[in-house]
Amino acid sequence: MKHAILRASALLALATTLAACNSGSGGSSNSPNPPPPPPVTELPPNILFVIMDDVGTDQMTSMGYGGHEAPAMPSINAIAEAGVRFRNTWSMPECSPGRSTLLTGRYPLRNNVYQALGPNDLANSQLDPWEMTVPKVLKEAGYESGMFGKFHLAGPEHNEAGNGTPMQLGWDHFYGWTGGLPGSIDTTAGGVAPAGTYSCGFVPAEGEPGGANAGACYIPQGDGASCTEIAGVNEFGDSPGLQCLTQGGVLVPNASCEATPPAELVFNRENAHYVSPLVVNSEGEVEEATLLDTRARGFRSTIEVDAAIDWINSRGTDKPWMATISFSSPHTPLQHPPGHLLRSDIRESLTADCANPINQRRLADALIEALDTELARLLVETGIATEAEDGSLVYDPAASDTMVVVIGDNGSFGPTVKLPFDATRAKGSAYQTGVWVPLIVAGPLVEQPDRDVEHMVNTVDVFRLFADIGGVDVDEVVTREIDSVDMLPYLANPAQDAIRDINFTQGGLNIQANDGVNPPCVFTGSLCSHTPTAKNVCEDNGGVWWGPGADDPSVLKEVEHCWQVNEAIFLDTADPRPYEAKKMDMAATVYQAVRNEKYKLVRNWALDYDTVSGGPVGVETLEFYEIDQAVPTPKLDLAGRDLLASHLPLTDEEQANLDALKLALETILASQKACPGDGNGDGVVDATDIAEYTRISEEWGGSSTYDFNHDGVTDAADLAIINDNLGACPQ
Repeated sequence: MKHAILRASALLALATTLAACNSGSGGSSNSPNPPPPPPVTELPPNILFVIMDDVGTDQMTSMGYGGHEAPAMPSINAIAEAGVRFRNTWSMPECSPGRSTLLTGRYPLRNNVYQALGPNDLANSQLDPWEMTVPKVLKEAGYESGMFGKFHLAGPEHNEAGNGTPMQLGWDHFYGWTGGLPGSIDTTAGGVAPAGTYSCGFVPAEGEPGGANAGACYIPQGDGASCTEIAGVNEFGDSPGLQCLTQGGVLVPNASCEATPPAELVFNRENAHYVSPLVVNSEGEVEEATLLDTRARGFRSTIEVDAAIDWINSRGTDKPWMATISFSSPHTPLQHPPGHLLRSDIRESLTADCANPINQRRLADALIEALDTELARLLVETGIATEAEDGSLVYDPAASDTMVVVIGDNGSFGPTVKLPFDATRAKGSAYQTGVWVPLIVAGPLVEQPDRDVEHMVNTVDVFRLFADIGGVDVDEVVTREIDSVDMLPYLANPAQDAIRDINFTQGGLNIQANDGVNPPCVFTGSLCSHTPTAKNVCEDNGGVWWGPGADDPSVLKEVEHCWQVNEAIFLDTADPRPYEAKKMDMAATVYQAVRNEKYKLVRNWALDYDTVSGGPVGVETLEFYEIDQAVPTPKLDLAGRDLLASHLPLTDEEQANLDALKLALETILASQKACPGDGNGDGVVDATDIAEYTRISEEWGGSSTYDFNHDGVTDAADLAIINDNLGACPQ
């Protein structure tokens, strides 16, 4: 904005000078006056929004943490040094709800996006067509919007728009993956070996099991394949197998190219961060690139950044733009990035065993480092930053009329958490390690950069920040209830007082047909969770699947719910241990937290097996902690620090804060009123709902927000609910 104002001032000054020169030029007094200067159009700043996947505050040296060995992030550190670091930011515990809050300004309780979207989640737990997303809001100010990378907000399953949901929700251009995470690692490395041979998805170098330092690299090309021969580990330490995979190919080890690829090669199999079906939404059209399409093959972070660079550099100067770079890294499955993207010595410590927990931690760091390197390339190639002679990023926020916002979507994945944060209370929980995320804002609207803001911020607030950057009054253009509070004052005023006095987060189960849930996944032999959306996701995250198709020898029987895992254990007579010694802990299926400046309240709820009744029983816990953001060792909500369990009776101060937080939590949860029959979320059941129901039932008939009884279809039973509630729910 500052640069736009400066440009306007310069044009006005030039016009004034020219007018003065003409008036004193000695021409006839009857000469016509010079034409007025052209109108000056003041554009709001462009916006570059960077979302990191599963990167919590614990990973970030720029936030004051990072553990004993933090991932190298020199580019993001440079942005942090030139901007404002919001050190007290909460997101939601998982990616879909975290991203939905960022892009709608609404808590999960308002749109039922409570956990990572999976293939069984109905449209009732996806962002719907009537949501006022950031790109829709910014259209009010003339912005063009593009998103690149991970979407995971709606569809493609159980959604009328399918892979067109990004376009339906307001983006002019989308290039990436509508699903939430990379597929499983292909341990056959493209069919060149039996399943389980290559845990990292590629043929490693000689010295590793099955390794090779040469081979034929086949890359699918339409109905055929091209082939080049690769010999030797490259200067960045990549084996020929990884070099080939980076190019989108499959390496046949120790072989020469042939006119026809060997019959055993499999090109149409996903391979984590390198091979996955890609979706393009552009100019009203939806294009789906299959696994045989070269656009769907290559390292994801590179694909994401390439697409963003192309789009940004093709923008004109007559409209502002917002580009969202939604990185897939470092989400599981954890896999080697190309070596040329690693600037530290971490490549020397990586092995070809991607199932090894120690190596997985290094792989996560490597994926973050590669993300940082690719982000730097984007900034340089779009002119937002420059590169120094030593290759480091030179970022001057005043040199580009672009606001840069960097954030993590939720806390870190447990096995990658950095001390002193708690790996057992990480992503998927409402504890600090699960919801405390890094947030950095830089650009021309920031006064006195290189500073910290310690006041509470929520990811819903970023929604209002984007609207304010664009000069849009959110309260005029958004009719649904939003939960955002201002952030812009923190950028303009280093002395700004706290705007929030309460922060909030929540997670739970998404809506599935007929009250279904994701089947059980057991972690570390002791914790049962409904978070993983499918068997491969469970196993990619180190879990044991107890749902349909369970094949681990430790599984006693296939079950639908975690409480049934404990039922099976209780009834198992082959294990002589007491039930209390062998039963599983139940991961919370409803979890919420609120905090104020000093204290935090956590409420967890789950079903467990009741040995007396022989059925499920609800178990709720309430926990109360004192927390802070101290560096390098913050007060965290660790096991053993619950004041309700270890510090009774509470002091007067503690009791007053506990009571206040309980009231705050209940007030937030009660703020969303049910409105049966209101499918478009406008707060009233009327003729519009009948019209929309009719269209959807006739043109689609499947899951929609008009499927009020949650059976997966939009039919006459749902119309009856509309008719029974006509005129209801006036706000």
